[in-house]
Amino acid sequence: MRKIPRPGVDAGRRQLLRYGAGIAGATALASFNGNAVAGSAEIVLPVENGRRQLVAYPEKRPLIVLTSRPPQLETPFEIFNEGLLTPNDAFFVRYHHAGLPTSIDGERHTISIGGNACARPFSLTVSELRDQFASVELVAVNQCSGNSRAHFSPRVTGGQLSNGAMGNARWLGVPLRDVLTRAGVSDRARQVVFNGLDMPLFGSADFVKALDIGHAMDGEVMIAYRMNGEDIPMLNGYPVKLVVPGHYGTYWIKHLSEIQVIDHEFEGFWMKPAYRIPDNDCACVAPGKAPTSTRPIGRFTVRSFITSLADGACLAAGQPVSVRGIAFDGGHGIREVAYSTDGGGAWQPAALGTDIGPYSFREFSFGFTPAPGQHDLRVRAWSRDGQTQPLEASWQPAGYLRNVVESIRVSAS
Repeated sequence: MRKIPRPGVDAGRRQLLRYGAGIAGATALASFNGNAVAGSAEIVLPVENGRRQLVAYPEKRPLIVLTSRPPQLETPFEIFNEGLLTPNDAFFVRYHHAGLPTSIDGERHTISIGGNACARPFSLTVSELRDQFASVELVAVNQCSGNSRAHFSPRVTGGQLSNGAMGNARWLGVPLRDVLTRAGVSDRARQVVFNGLDMPLFGSADFVKALDIGHAMDGEVMIAYRMNGEDIPMLNGYPVKLVVPGHYGTYWIKHLSEIQVIDHEFEGFWMKPAYRIPDNDCACVAPGKAPTSTRPIGRFTVRSFITSLADGACLAAGQPVSVRGIAFDGGHGIREVAYSTDGGGAWQPAALGTDIGPYSFREFSFGFTPAPGQHDLRVRAWSRDGQTQPLEASWQPAGYLRNVVESIRVSAS
């Protein structure tokens, strides 16, 4: 994470003042009624019951719709082959409640900071956040906890996402630590609790999350207000979003509006019992079994994907193919990626691309000249702390943490 100068007032910021009444209102309509948006088409994902609609929501190109109320939109996987940074208009969307904000003044939106372990409670607008604190920039992957859930076998409950509920972006904002320092964190502080403007419509629990105080004060957790050089899209959390590098998207609170520093462990629904994993080394259990104890989901597991070839692709026999892909982990950074063209029988090192940060996607590539017939391509990544991907998939009832070595089967003739 590097310090950069504070941005000045420009045309983009003036446009934000008009944002609420137009885009936000249209977004709410799109969230509640898929017929209210244009560009609908159909896609079949490589999972059970994988037929989905592709719909263009406001500020978004056509994305894969899992649900429209609340909006859950998955990125078509081929977009990850376009570059390391996921375009804002292709970035996945995940809400838990249908009560989305419909009008936000981007300059005057207020974040309140308080709690019983906070000595100097205060509030600040987004404009004041930008003007009064030094900015930092960080490239980081945001991944939904349920990414790839539809690939679990036996099938698990929950949103049946394929592999597109993730994205990589360059985030600009203010370290949460700096804001909390101004608020005066007490020695009694144990956790920091976060809430946003989205809300339940039918009496279910508000989506509120918490981080341990040490994590919240690590200097990398960020209150972000820019994404890939632009304002954060409404459906991704405009105007400010909590960025928790290396951790699953459940902690990345959208439309951040309230921060509470508390002297006890927060036990709201979305921390306990929701978003828990088995409390053992593999975070897994035997299929159909319930874990004996659980802990909150935390950092990403190591993952890698081939992006330049789809499963079932047909290639020209004897013609060299450059195969590309991406790998990432929870923040140690990718040390190496190996590839196999024979279903895991033999492995060779892939070439790693430019390293743009330990929380980012890391590109890899390898050459492959297919002989006539069928080929099973696989890739396996290692992080710098020695973690790697399992060769066999583990299972757990919530459908989290899938990171098995994936197989892409191609034919050549």
